[in-house]
Amino acid sequence: MRRTKLFTNTQKQTPTDEVARNAQLLIRAGYIHKEMAGIYDLLPLGLRVVEKIKEVVRIEMNAIGGNEILMASLQRKDLWEKTDRWNDKNVDIWFKTHLQNGRELGLGWSHEEPITDMMRNHISSYKDLPAYCYQFQNKMRNELRSKSGIMRGREFMMKDLYSYSSNDEEHQIFYDSCIKAYHRIFKQLGIGDQTYFTVASGGAFTKFSHEFQTICDAGEDIVYLDKKKRIAINQEVLNDEVLKDHNLKREDLEKAKTAEVGNIFSFGGTKSEQLGLFFTDKNGKKQPVILGSYGIGITRIMGVIAEKLSDKKGLVWPESIAPYDIYLIAIGDVDKEANELYEKFQKAGRSVLFDDREARPGDKFADADLIGVPLRVIISSKTLQKGSVEIKKRTEDKSELIKISEVI
Repeated sequence: MRRTKLFTNTQKQTPTDEVARNAQLLIRAGYIHKEMAGIYDLLPLGLRVVEKIKEVVRIEMNAIGGNEILMASLQRKDLWEKTDRWNDKNVDIWFKTHLQNGRELGLGWSHEEPITDMMRNHISSYKDLPAYCYQFQNKMRNELRSKSGIMRGREFMMKDLYSYSSNDEEHQIFYDSCIKAYHRIFKQLGIGDQTYFTVASGGAFTKFSHEFQTICDAGEDIVYLDKKKRIAINQEVLNDEVLKDHNLKREDLEKAKTAEVGNIFSFGGTKSEQLGLFFTDKNGKKQPVILGSYGIGITRIMGVIAEKLSDKKGLVWPESIAPYDIYLIAIGDVDKEANELYEKFQKAGRSVLFDDREARPGDKFADADLIGVPLRVIISSKTLQKGSVEIKKRTEDKSELIKISEVI
């Protein structure tokens, strides 16, 4: 992509109406556009990052047996009434609307009820189990406060997977495999060493749940973590019983501010009983299907990475999710050589953002740092005199000259 063709604008000044660093940087670097508090549009650069995060997650979900689907966002009131989660006293984040005939609908904040109802058409026997389906979809949550940029939006992208198992043992095997997959995902996204498996409250889901919390000063949670055992306890459930159950000691725990990037829940057979999802086991007996729910906040992770891996110059993307591999800068009368190098990179399978603008070198360098692409390549009359280009990694201050014949 050439900068002259890219639909984006960078900004030198920090947006005055935005307090969250992740949103400030992402807006300045041209990744997102703010519609209103808690609601952001993804611009081309932002969409590329989100799609790369999705692909990391997709590969891991497919590897543990997941099938990708896409559910509707509009949801039936009667399904949620059966589980007592339509009531605003039990779930206070609903966005609700009406059809022209007056029928009340909800805008999806989660999908346990609709997908479990759908499974009644697909599951009737033990031979149909287990079944694992997941989706990437925008969720709508009417948050009271939304001041953390894309780390807590009223509309955001989420990966939600649902597992349907014939018994607790089968469910636990998949549950454990999902924990391992989540650890692999966060490692690939560059936050694995700062993300902890965490015991937490189930909130509107279940009594207890497990979260994946990333240490982050801009986060909204407080956890107590055991760094040696790589496990944490959310402050809201910290008590002697929980400590004993997980073989933890208070004196070994360190308090930290964190952001939740993933969560997993076990519902047992309760939801299936409420919604009429049963199967016939090997003995011909009718049983409720065991349900599990597994979420990852896709856009939230983007915000957490923007918070944690940025510096005073701008964003610093891990190679796995950067919008482009290379930021190519042409300085001076080198159009022919720059275009040839641009094409060579593409033929070699490297994605390139080519800054071909009529702009000052300093502005191009500043934008390269702000946008945060991992590798900067500069071609100029000065470097060509040495038959070279200048290479600089985003995470390093120094640069080096490399022969053009060797740069690919």
